[in-house]
Amino acid sequence: MTLFKIAFRNILRNARRSLLTASAIAVGAIAMIVFGQYMGFVVKGFETGVIERDGHLSVFHKGYFDFGAGNPGAYSIAGYRSVIGLIKDDPVLRPLINVVTPTVTLYGIAGNFAIDASKTFLGVGVVPADRERMLQWDEFGINAEALNGRPHYHFPLKEGDPTDAVLGIGLARMLGLCKPLRIANCPSPPQTATTTIANAPPPDVNLAELAARDRPARTTARREPRIDLLAATANGAPNVISLNVSGARSQGFKELDDMYVGMDISAAQELLYGRGEHKAVSIVLQLYHTADVARTQARLLALFKAHGLDLEVHDFTELEPQYNQVIGLFGAIFVFIAVIMSVIVLFTVVNTMSMSVMERTGEIGTARAMGVRRSGIRRQFLLEGWMLGAIGATSGVVLAAVIAALFNRLGLTWTPPGQASPIPLLLLTRGMWGFEAAVWLALIAMATIAALMPANRAARMMIVDALRHV
Repeated sequence: MTLFKIAFRNILRNARRSLLTASAIAVGAIAMIVFGQYMGFVVKGFETGVIERDGHLSVFHKGYFDFGAGNPGAYSIAGYRSVIGLIKDDPVLRPLINVVTPTVTLYGIAGNFAIDASKTFLGVGVVPADRERMLQWDEFGINAEALNGRPHYHFPLKEGDPTDAVLGIGLARMLGLCKPLRIANCPSPPQTATTTIANAPPPDVNLAELAARDRPARTTARREPRIDLLAATANGAPNVISLNVSGARSQGFKELDDMYVGMDISAAQELLYGRGEHKAVSIVLQLYHTADVARTQARLLALFKAHGLDLEVHDFTELEPQYNQVIGLFGAIFVFIAVIMSVIVLFTVVNTMSMSVMERTGEIGTARAMGVRRSGIRRQFLLEGWMLGAIGATSGVVLAAVIAALFNRLGLTWTPPGQASPIPLLLLTRGMWGFEAAVWLALIAMATIAALMPANRAARMMIVDALRHV
C-alpha cells in the first residue's frame, strides 16, 4: 500500500505531464473501443441479415454445390419431406434448430409479353410462413436496436397463394412494370424504333399459351400485373407458368435485383419438375445460436451417413463468401488502428517516465544509499507506469460509453451489404464487455511495458553518480 501512495504522489508531482500522458492513453482506448463497437455492429448486422435470409446451414444433394447451379433439377433432394422429418425428430438437433424449410432455386426467362419484354430470371421458391419466422431471428439484438420501435420487415409473399410473386426492382423495371406496381424513382424504358424481321413469329405470342396444351389455365379475378416464367424441367422439357406480381423489392445487389423472382415453393416446383415428382433443391436450417453451427453440421452428416442419404451440408460462410471478407477487412483495419494507438501510448509513456527518472536522479541515489535494492527502484517506476495506464484506460472506457450513447441518438443511417434499404447506423454496446475489458487490460499492459526501459535505467544507476547529480 505504501508503494501505491508513493507512486500516486509521484504522478501528481507533475500533474500536467501526467494528465497529457493519461489523456493519450484514454484517446487510444476511445479509438479502439468505438471502432470495435462500430465493427461489431457492421459484422453482426451483416451476419444477422445473411442468417435471416439464408439460414445457418443448407442441405444439398451431393454434388450440387459444385455442379448443381447449372442444372438444379438433376441435383434435387427426392423425398425431402422425410429428410425434414428425420432432422426434426432427432433428439440432438431438436433443441438447436429454429426453422427447417425446403427451397427450390431455378433459372429461366421471365416475360411481360403485353409490351414484348423478357429477361432471364433467378427464381426462388420458399414456404412463406417459414421465411417469416426466419426474419424474426435476432440473436445479437441488432434488429431490436436498429428498429427502435418501428415495424419489422415482413416477408412479402402471401401464405397459401401459389400464384403470387415478388420481383426485384431491377427486373420489374426491365419488364415494364414500374407503373403498374407503383415503384418510385423507376424510369420507363425508352421508345425505340421497331425493326421488322422476315419470317419472324408474331410479336404478341404469350408464352403461357404455349403450355396450355399441357396444363389447365389458372383463373383469377385479381387485377395485379402478370408475368410468364419459362424454364426447362428436370427432364429437359420447356415449362411455363403465369404468376400475379404483388410487388417489387430491392434485393441489395444489382445483379440479384435484376434477376430475382420470389414465389411460393409449389409454383417453383411446378415450373422446375412439371408433372414429375416435386423435390427440393435444398433444405435450409436456421439455428437459435450461431455457436451451434459446427456441432449441428457434424450431427447432420453423421445422421445422413447412418441412413444412407447422399446429402451434403454447407454453412452460411460457404454460401456467402462476403461474410469472411467483411470480417477480414474490418479485422485488418482494427489491427492497423490498434498498432497506431499502441505506438502512441508506448512513446508517450516512455517519454513521461524518462523525464521523471531524470528529475528524480538525486532521490534515486538517496534511496539506493539508504538500502533500497535495484528491484525496489524498478518496481516503483513500473507501478507508476501501471497507474498511468490504469487511469488513462479507465477514463477512455468511460468516455467511450458516453460517446456511444450520444452517437446512437444521432439517427444516422447507412445501407450495409445485402440490405435493400438504409438502416440506422449504431455502435454495438450489447455484449461488448469482454472486448472493452481486453482493450483496458491491453493498454495497461502496454503502459507498464513502456515504463520498463526507464525503470531499468533508474535501477542501474550508480549510487555515487546519482547522489552528485545536479
